Amino acid sequence: MNAFTIKDLENLSGIKAHTIRIWEQRYTFLNPQRTETNIRYYSGDELKTVLNIALLNKYGFKISHIDKMSTAEMREKTLSLNQTQAQIERMVNELISCMVDMKIEEFEMLLDGYIKSKGIEKTIPQIIFPFLERIGILWLTNHINPAQEHLVTNIIRQKLIMGIENCHVPLVQKKTVLVFLPEGEHHELGVLFTYYLFKSRGIKVIYLGSNVPLKDVEYVATLKKPDFLYSHLTSVAHNFNFEKFLINVQNRIPEFQVIVSGALTQNYKKRIPNNVSFKKSLTEVMEYMSSL
Repeated sequence: MNAFTIKDLENLSGIKAHTIRIWEQRYTFLNPQRTETNIRYYSGDELKTVLNIALLNKYGFKISHIDKMSTAEMREKTLSLNQTQAQIERMVNELISCMVDMKIEEFEMLLDGYIKSKGIEKTIPQIIFPFLERIGILWLTNHINPAQEHLVTNIIRQKLIMGIENCHVPLVQKKTVLVFLPEGEHHELGVLFTYYLFKSRGIKVIYLGSNVPLKDVEYVATLKKPDFLYSHLTSVAHNFNFEKFLINVQNRIPEFQVIVSGALTQNYKKRIPNNVSFKKSLTEVMEYMSSL
């Protein structure tokens, strides 16, 4: 059974825990259980209810009005929202609901529909990245079953690979990038997206994959002489030392420019080697792609 804390609801819905507690006192749509130590926990159905309520409230519906709606009416109202951003947020909510209920076929069908309508390049920043960002906290706190994580991430990985395979853009830039993930990093989704972005812009990609020792990166780079190297760090192993990795990059491949993006770049305060540059957000990544 899925059990979510009030902090989970806050992270997934964007509604502050304080506000959720007030809703519990004033309205009827939430009825959390409590642990033996008196800590609230919520069911998967209550999570989905809060997601719908947060969406409707954000786009003009009063909580007192929402409280009188049945589940079917609430669903109908979310489907009636015609603002583009509301439709995107509803799609992300639906993916979360499918994951919670283990409705994997429906999860894949929703993704396929959006990709068919908008294309993979828009689907990733609009739908996939926000989805991963919102549920990532559940992975860190072990509030979803690892099977749920594996199932949804593998589906997303398949869509990214399909996008890469179906991208047939001529190599117009006459540039080559070597893309890799260092030892300890196994999460490919972010770096597969950059693979797609490079390929769709006519740049040749040498993709080494995940968990690659730096000596192997050095060997291939020396042999193939790419114009630059790229790595995206999402959630490395606990024994991964980011500072040591950067120092080794400087020492082993100083003649190559190395671009690094991902979560670990955002809070790094120490000196960055001369041959390394950070892209700290998807916006910065996209701007860098446009500059090539």
